[in-house]
Amino acid sequence: MPAFVLSRILQALPVMLAVALIAFTLFTFVGDPIATMLGQEFSVAQRDALVTALGLDQPVPIQFLRFIGNALHGEFGLSYRLSRPVSALFAERAPATLELAFCASVVALAVGLPAGVYTGLRPRSPLSRALLTFSLVGVSLPTFLIGSLLILVFSVWLGWLPSFGRGDTVQLGWWSTGFLTLSGLKALILPSITLGLFQLTLILRLVRSEMLEVMRSDYVKFARARGLRDRSINFGHALRNTLVPVITIVGLQLGSIIAFSIVTETVFQWPGMGLLFIQSVSSADIPVMAAYLLLISAVFVTINLVVDLLYYAVDPRLRAGRGH
Repeated sequence: MPAFVLSRILQALPVMLAVALIAFTLFTFVGDPIATMLGQEFSVAQRDALVTALGLDQPVPIQFLRFIGNALHGEFGLSYRLSRPVSALFAERAPATLELAFCASVVALAVGLPAGVYTGLRPRSPLSRALLTFSLVGVSLPTFLIGSLLILVFSVWLGWLPSFGRGDTVQLGWWSTGFLTLSGLKALILPSITLGLFQLTLILRLVRSEMLEVMRSDYVKFARARGLRDRSINFGHALRNTLVPVITIVGLQLGSIIAFSIVTETVFQWPGMGLLFIQSVSSADIPVMAAYLLLISAVFVTINLVVDLLYYAVDPRLRAGRGH
């Protein structure tokens, strides 16, 4: 197991270096940080002092090494727009995005997995047909339209749920959470459904197709011939053998939820990292954009590592192959 983990980490290093190079190129050669931070009128002395402070007077290779060193320490410079450390901005916004991503993932798994199992076991039932029709809607409609429709129905027409913001939050050290207040929980409902709906339908259809294939396999027929109960066959044999592709999709989609929560956070004005990124794009705030790119890349690399480890735990063939 340690050798397996080490090999995956070594494979991830070139990816992170490539992303760091892209982020550094964006950071260094896009826009003019001096004009952005000082405005239109500044003296030569002010410009020279800021150039020295930002390290822009050093050779490009030195700047790149300094950029990597700072990134490893969680330092990405100052935001051009807000004149605050980028790491502090992300620390403030990360709880909102992570709680939203967690809730969206729970919605997707809690509904998509059992619905996929049911439609796979009873593909011709009326409920299965209704769930498949619903999944087509979830896959086809864009996220911003789903969010707007939910706001129209539940916020404007019915007035049950808030249409924007995070509600009241409670500070637990540096972490701010909305799980401990009623308004915070109500504010989570609509954006969580909006963000998790595509993942929900994807999991549903994947689990259904895998269950249909597994239920036609020879070992399931042999298990029936042995007289095993349906519950044991469906969940002990069939469902277990659908987990490998499901783990892949769930892992990658978790990264996608965090990375592409931009649209949902914009629609609901959710104060997370995605909204911060959109605001930074509109004002060419390069340090925030570069930090977001590196952070999301690190999230995907970490999730891929976790998925590989889950493969190792779920599929005994991988462990057997390592043993030879």
